[in-house]
Amino acid sequence: MTDLPIAPIDRIIRKSGAERVSNDARKDLAEILEERGKTIVQEAVKLAKHAGRKTIKTEDIELAVTRV
Repeated sequence: MTDLPIAPIDRIIRKSGAERVSNDARKDLAEILEERGKTIVQEAVKLAKHAGRKTIKTEDIELAVTRV
């Protein structure tokens, strides 16, 4: 089970062109996005700590995305 709400996941899928979306597809995408997000945040935390900060900044997230 994921912490992400399913309704926004459904909107993302539909805005990408899908007319119908199964519940399993919504749940699967939510799990994938959550895992990918955790990986990005873990890298951003390392970057912030390396810079001597506790606060995660936009540039940490952006750099983390390019690194993972």
